[in-house]
This record gives sequence, C-alpha cells and structure tokens, in this order.
Amino acid sequence: MKNESSESIYLYCLARSNLLQFIDGTGVDGKNPLFLQNFRDIAAVISMVSLSEFCGQSAESRMQDLSWIGPRACRHEEVVKQVLRHSPVLPATFGTIFSSIESFKKRLETNYYTILSFLDKVADKEEWSVKALIDRSKAKEIVYYNTLAKDAECLASLSPGMRYFQEQRIQSKIEKELNGWLKDICIRIENDLNRYASDFYERKTLPRGVTGNDMDMILNWAFLVPQGSIGDFHARIDLANTDHAHQGIVFKLSGPWPPYSFCLSLSMEEKE
Repeated sequence: MKNESSESIYLYCLARSNLLQFIDGTGVDGKNPLFLQNFRDIAAVISMVSLSEFCGQSAESRMQDLSWIGPRACRHEEVVKQVLRHSPVLPATFGTIFSSIESFKKRLETNYYTILSFLDKVADKEEWSVKALIDRSKAKEIVYYNTLAKDAECLASLSPGMRYFQEQRIQSKIEKELNGWLKDICIRIENDLNRYASDFYERKTLPRGVTGNDMDMILNWAFLVPQGSIGDFHARIDLANTDHAHQGIVFKLSGPWPPYSFCLSLSMEEKE
C-alpha cells in the first residue's frame, strides 16, 4: 500500500482521443494542472492529487464535510463539462483515484471495449433531467371537483343528507384517486418524451427541502436525447406544463448534463 503522503492519479472522465487533444485548467485541488493520458483511441483526463486527501480516516470525515467536498465536486463537474464540448464522455465518479499510470492503464485495458461502446452510445446526445413536482393541495382539489362533476347526475338525485354522506365518502378516498390520476398523467408524459429520447432512466426522488420550494417531487427522470430531437423534447415539456400546471403539476427541465445517469459500472476505482 502506498504512503498517504504520496501523489496519486485522479480521473475525471474518458473521451475520444481524436476529438480531445488538449486540456487546460487545474484539477479538484485547485493547484495541480489537468493533463491527458492517451490509451489507444481513448483520452483520459487526469490530474495529480495527494493520496491523503481521498484515503484514510481523515479523508472519511472530509467526505462528509460539504464545505470541503462541495468546491471539489464542482471543479470535477466543470472539467467534465469542458471535455463534453469537444467529445462524448464517460464521466468518472468523484474521488476515483489510482496509485500509478501503470495501474490505471490496466483498468483501461480491462474495460476498453465497454468504454468504446459507451462513447458510441452517447455520441451526439445530451442528458436532460426532468423532475415532476406537485402542489398536493391544489391537485387534490382538482381531483375532488373532477370526481364530483363526474358523479353530478347521481349526486343531484340524492337527498341532502345522502348527498353529504356521498361527498364525504369521495373526500375520504381522494388520496387513492389522486395517486391513480398522477400515475396516468406521468405514464402518458413519460411515453411522450421517450419518443424523442434514445434512453431513459428513473432516478430517486429528492425531499422537499432539496427542491427549494413547497412542492413535492414525485418523479425524477433522466433522458438521453439526440441533438436533433432536443427542440421537440423541450417543446413537449412546455406542452406538459401548459396542460398540467393549473392542476398543481409542474415539470422542471434542466441540462444538458454529462451522461452521469447512463454510465455503466466499470469497476474503475482502484482498491489499495
């Protein structure tokens, strides 16, 4: 095992060497420069880091410290975005390090054809994030009054007492009705958007505090969209919001992102 004071190789991403022939800037530590390490027709974007920053007991506590990890994670992401302007990329997980160039090349050799296949898959495509948010009180009100309207003829024929009882019964089942209503809407939107995407991934939803408002996240999607379909994809999001925003459902679009959601598990991290 290497001494923790020694330097190690930090990996940002992999790209096509014929499309990425130069890289500029500093790495996650804000000091060591970025550089390229070519392996056949793959270009690896790397920098040197102190092993002690990412390994050992002190590193474990730093990895829980947002003031430490935040700026470094942002620099990692900015490097990947810089590369994405020139080539399709396979982003590495934050904190992926290797003890030497030799050990790194062995990993590239093991995963070589899988890497090439992935770079082919994401070429001329962008990852776009779509989050579905809901104002539950507004949505419940819509569902409740839609149900009343559907049953209006039956309700009108009831005595006032029976009508009140029936309305209360509807109110008690509103959560179930809401869930079914939301499921139908989201399946329809998902199918519509997938017409313009080459791949789709359903991510974990985030708690309300992360969304930055008083709406609940009900879906967190990632789509891999060919560049020629991006305009149509955006238009479908606009249409979904036109149809459903007044019902308390909003679809938030963000991107383009490097294809983090579609990366394969390549076992690139080295175990020392």
